[in-house]
Amino acid sequence: MTAAAIDRPGRGYRYFDTSPYWDGLESGRLVLQYCCDTGRFQHFPRPVSVYTGSRNLAWREVSGSATLTAWTVARTVAPAGTQEPLVQALVDLDERVRMLVLLASVTHSDLRAGQRLRVRRDLMAERPRVPIFSLDR
Repeated sequence: MTAAAIDRPGRGYRYFDTSPYWDGLESGRLVLQYCCDTGRFQHFPRPVSVYTGSRNLAWREVSGSATLTAWTVARTVAPAGTQEPLVQALVDLDERVRMLVLLASVTHSDLRAGQRLRVRRDLMAERPRVPIFSLDR
C-alpha cells in the first residue's frame, strides 16, 4: 500500500466511490449519502440505501449541528498532530444520523449527554480523516 493510499482512506474502495465524503472533509464540509427514495441521510457510506436497498443515492452537505449522545476519552495513543487526551463521541446529527466523531477543545468534565455540538470546519480542513466537533457555545 502506498503512502498516498494511507493518507486518503476509502478512495480506492472497490465497490463504490466514497470520494465525495473524503473530499468534503478536506474542504471542511460534512457530506453524507442521501436516499432519494426516502429523503433520509445515511452514514457510513454504502453502495445501496439502508432504507430501501436501492442505488438511488446522492451526496449532500449536512448542517453540522448535532447532539452529544455518548463519549469516551483515550488517554494513550492519539493520531499524530492531535492533543491528548483524545475525546471520541457518538453524536446524533440534526439530519437523524448517528456518527462517531472527535471532539476538540473540550475536557471530559465539560461534557453532558444532550449538549449541542457544531462541526469544526476549520479543523476538518486541517485534518481531513475524521469529522471534528466542539461544543456549540
